[in-house]
Amino acid sequence: MDGTLVDSEKLWDIPLFEITRELGGELSAETRAAMVGSNIPTTLDLIFAEVGVTPTPSQRREITERIDRRMLELFVDGLEWRPGAQEALKAVRATGVPMALVTSTERALTDVALATIGRDLFDVTVCGDEVDGRHKPQPEPYLRASRMLDVDPAACVAVEDSPTGIAAATGAGCAVLAIPCEVPIEPAQGRVVRDSLVGVDLTVLADVLAAARQPVG
Repeated sequence: MDGTLVDSEKLWDIPLFEITRELGGELSAETRAAMVGSNIPTTLDLIFAEVGVTPTPSQRREITERIDRRMLELFVDGLEWRPGAQEALKAVRATGVPMALVTSTERALTDVALATIGRDLFDVTVCGDEVDGRHKPQPEPYLRASRMLDVDPAACVAVEDSPTGIAAATGAGCAVLAIPCEVPIEPAQGRVVRDSLVGVDLTVLADVLAAARQPVG
């Protein structure tokens, strides 16, 4: 969702940079890039490591709640589509192919985003707080989605924008269509890279799936 369908990574910048500064540090580009596609616990670990602070459990809870409140405000104010994303979703949905939204974002924020994206575009949704701590880059989010859809992960194409998400999808056995947003991504076995979702339809996804099945070399 974030950075793939909607241009929300820039919104996450706001509380993450604010909190890092309040803790006495400055969020580096490298650390911020490592957060892309991850979850809140991992993001907090990276922030505290960046500023050299060992947090108390209450401090972690307080900062998590602040990030959640701030992001809720920003999501409610409105989300911008990534290029071609809305059209691609509608084009694939019209074919009747099963579709799942798999995101590291927690359910409360995802539900707000779905007001913009469209709940009716997905058969199932899997959020970061629904995988028993087995977040991306672990494969469980995609494995859970495939179970809920009752499909083989090897017959699925995951659309991702981050190395973290790609690792999860690849680990689950999915083919990957990568649309880089904040972090560069190179083509690789099982992965096709495009500049945007402009022009993506079921035929494009079928080509991605076929390419992923080609033997190496």
